[in-house]
Amino acid sequence: MSITWVTNTKTVDWEELAVLMRIAPLAERTAGEMKTAYENSMFACLAFDGLRLVAAGRAMADGVSVAYLADIVIHPDYQGRGLGTQVVERLKALSSGHKKILLYAVPGKEGYYERLGFRRMKTAMAIFEDPEDAEARGYIL
Repeated sequence: MSITWVTNTKTVDWEELAVLMRIAPLAERTAGEMKTAYENSMFACLAFDGLRLVAAGRAMADGVSVAYLADIVIHPDYQGRGLGTQVVERLKALSSGHKKILLYAVPGKEGYYERLGFRRMKTAMAIFEDPEDAEARGYIL
């Protein structure tokens, strides 16, 4: 496995990224939605094995106060090889200098992110487009 890391989106096949999000499985997003999300994020981190996109993540940030890591996704064939940790660590490094770096984890993955230095928050709040689905999937109480 020879992984190439990229921090820009010039060569991203947005359809391939949307498929990766679906098969990981993380979320159902269109290629257009992925393009918009990444273009509106301050930082990106993508990993390629040859020409194949195998891992990705992004951070929305304001340059001062807060960075929010989002859409950390690893191809199922590459999970368990440390790529997720590398994506998170690279995004944390890109986001350094912000007063706080946030993320919310897929339910059941909180311990993984705690091992990477994240701490649970007592007051995090969210408004979801589909609150019933978010509750059923374990994201809200």
